[in-house]
Amino acid sequence: MSRLSMKALLAGVSLALGAQARAADAPKKTPELVEKGKSLFAKSCVSCHGPKGEGDGLAAKALNPKPRNLVTDPVKGGAPAIFEVLANGKKGTAMISYKHLPEEDRWALSYYVDGLKGAKK
Repeated sequence: MSRLSMKALLAGVSLALGAQARAADAPKKTPELVEKGKSLFAKSCVSCHGPKGEGDGLAAKALNPKPRNLVTDPVKGGAPAIFEVLANGKKGTAMISYKHLPEEDRWALSYYVDGLKGAKK
């Protein structure tokens, strides 16, 4: 195995283990935490993802690629995967890191966003 392949493999394993560790440390999903996530979404996410999470916020028109429709195209892996996106952003998109938010806030957002999948209009 080449040195570059080994580094890539180790980086992937490290990311996977880090995600598992964070998922294990996640606070319990409660109605209060989801409500906090809803409030945070309204403040931080609506401009791109829109009020219902459908990727139709005011800023979406200027973005390429367009923001994800969180209702019809949910993040695979649920709240833990959403937490990772919030922590690290999404390369090649306008999705920035929200690592400046406390971990509990990122979990609150993760639980709220995960609950948008398949939501009725």
